[in-house]
Amino acid sequence: MMPQSVTGETPRLVVDDLRITFRTPQRVIEAVRGVSFAVGREKVGIVGESGSGKSMTGRAILRLTPPRAEVSAKRLSFGDTDLLASTERQMLKVRGRRIAMIMQDPRHALDPVMRVGEQIAEAIPAERRGRAAEDRDRVLAMLEAVHIRDPRHVYGLYPHEVSGGMGQRVMIAMMLMPEPSLLIADEPTSALDVTVRLRVLAILDELVAERNLGLIFISHDLNLVASFCDRVLIMYAGRIVEECVASELARARHPYTRGLLASLPRAGDTRARLPVLARDPAWMTSELG
Repeated sequence: MMPQSVTGETPRLVVDDLRITFRTPQRVIEAVRGVSFAVGREKVGIVGESGSGKSMTGRAILRLTPPRAEVSAKRLSFGDTDLLASTERQMLKVRGRRIAMIMQDPRHALDPVMRVGEQIAEAIPAERRGRAAEDRDRVLAMLEAVHIRDPRHVYGLYPHEVSGGMGQRVMIAMMLMPEPSLLIADEPTSALDVTVRLRVLAILDELVAERNLGLIFISHDLNLVASFCDRVLIMYAGRIVEECVASELARARHPYTRGLLASLPRAGDTRARLPVLARDPAWMTSELG
């Protein structure tokens, strides 16, 4: 059965039985094992602990896995494009243009020797570029769209001269310049303090709604995903063990999800110690909750 998006429309992205394997002289490592889901015009959160395969899943969609990774799927498609069968040349027309990825830390993703405005302008597809002044105006308009107060000043700065929150907004602006229809955000707020994190999320939410985008939001923060996304996929050991409507995450049934929720500290918590998640080997093979 083909995965469906929650909106009931024909999904933009379909991932069916995705598997990512690494072979070493000692053993075979299955990083992602039979992951299936679809994304339409919605915000889909993928959560799980470090090593659960969530970031690898996001990278596989754009064919950005390491060279040694063996990637297979019954179906990995975006619209009418078969992502697995596409050549590298064909993928260049997908990456950034149709599917964009917002990285975790702008300090590592931005070129340190190029001014911010020049880097954003580079993201304009060649066939849409105009005169230098026109492209500059488009960049300034996008900086305004991500709520940067003084776009002209920020345009001329280098990445090390902007704060973490502003750098993340610059990354969002850059990814939106080609006007993609799907965003993959890989831990986009984990390096930010709480106040700045909320501002960046509000900007993302606004842009997704205004531009009619689909969003895959990869995170380890269950509370954040529950409040921000429409739907949540919970990953454990390379598999999706449960899928929930985000607003109903607190009523999740799978013991792994229940354990993660129980381990979160809460305001006014009277527990002397937070419970430690007890893992069950059956989770490696159990069906979706």
